[in-house]
Amino acid sequence: MTAPIICPRRAVLPEWIDYNGHLNVAYYHVLFDKALDEVFDQLGIGVDYVKTEGGTSFTMEVHVCYLQELSLGDPVEIRYQLLDVDAKRIHVFGEMFHAETGYLAATSEQLCLHVSMETRRSSPFPEAIQRRIAAVMDEHRPLPRPEQAGRVIGIKRTTPAVS
Repeated sequence: MTAPIICPRRAVLPEWIDYNGHLNVAYYHVLFDKALDEVFDQLGIGVDYVKTEGGTSFTMEVHVCYLQELSLGDPVEIRYQLLDVDAKRIHVFGEMFHAETGYLAATSEQLCLHVSMETRRSSPFPEAIQRRIAAVMDEHRPLPRPEQAGRVIGIKRTTPAVS
């Protein structure tokens, strides 16, 4: 696996364009989610894992930053890096780039939890999967921490609030 993990390119579809003439916010999430499915497949916890092992990952929290517009037909490349892992959780960070011009269009930070599909409760990843994820984490640990990682949403005040 590469560090970061580079997902297959996709193009912005006509039905994803909103009345402002650019990619609608919901479809940024769709693009990040589809790319994360690719990452999970590479980690061995994708769709086949759900079917054969009865485990899956649920997103617990997500924070998207919209940095530049994407338009109809724009090619998109998403790169994911692991920021942290433990026995039950994976903290990932995705960057969405315009695949031709190279500008950073959006970022997505997610915390995912391993869940048993039988009990619908959190459970540790199987040991073999934990080793595989840990090996990828070792490759990603030297990567620079993205500027947007760990951001908190709010209004930064330089003047008193309007009442």
